Amino acid sequence: MKNQKGFSLIELLIVVAVIGIIAAIAVPNLLESKKAANEASAISSVRTIVTAQITYSATVGNGAYAADLGTLAGSSMVDSGLGDGLKDGYTFVVAGAAQTFTVTATPNASGGTRSFFSDESAVIRAVVGAGANVGSPPLGG
Repeated sequence: MKNQKGFSLIELLIVVAVIGIIAAIAVPNLLESKKAANEASAISSVRTIVTAQITYSATVGNGAYAADLGTLAGSSMVDSGLGDGLKDGYTFVVAGAAQTFTVTATPNASGGTRSFFSDESAVIRAVVGAGANVGSPPLGG
């Protein structure tokens, strides 16, 4: 009889089972990390939009804020990736008037768990789910 070397079927099944268990533990953590990264990106984008509104008001707008995100993108205050209102699982909406503006970031299905809001005060506010507004608690507070 020949001397055969290699793995038996049982050994291979055990290795596959161990890999499956490790994957079952790692995948939920990976999804939570993705949501946390999307939320961090949304916070940064809201901060960018607030800064762009202040810059727009001081330069192009002659004291008035931009009416929407398209106006900010058209005047090169925000890049085209943010100018279309969708980024990293969030939908961004800007509403501006002469002396006031609001920015909301609402999570899509693949986004995070919190929505964000800011206005001319530059305070970023957050709530779990949709509907962040001026009455929401400040971020980190």
